[in-house]
Amino acid sequence: QVQLVESGGGLVQAGGSLKLSCAASGRTSSSYAMAWFRQAPGKEREFLAALSRSGIMTYYEDSVKGRFTISRDNAKNTVYLQMNMLKPEDTAVYYCAASERRAALVRYVSDMNYWGKGTLVTVSS
Repeated sequence: QVQLVESGGGLVQAGGSLKLSCAASGRTSSSYAMAWFRQAPGKEREFLAALSRSGIMTYYEDSVKGRFTISRDNAKNTVYLQMNMLKPEDTAVYYCAASERRAALVRYVSDMNYWGKGTLVTVSS
């Protein structure tokens, strides 16, 4: 089992950047395929980016491709989401999640076994 804690959220102006961190404790995060999701008020949880156990393979939702980068530091048991060129519509609670599925990349809410509690990102116009 793994526990996930997100950090790094906050208030940023449109066009700015933030880097979110997801610290894993318990079982090492390299045992899991990882992903980032977000949920805006009144909307469903949305997939953003996925990362393989090795950290070599990535997959991004079209709306964030070219702006967000997912990465991991297995030595620190941490997964990151670098977010650039932020827009007001990126405002949401951001969650990291871990999957025990054998697939290299997982991107569906139903595929994830563990979730953090989220960190709020607010982008002002």
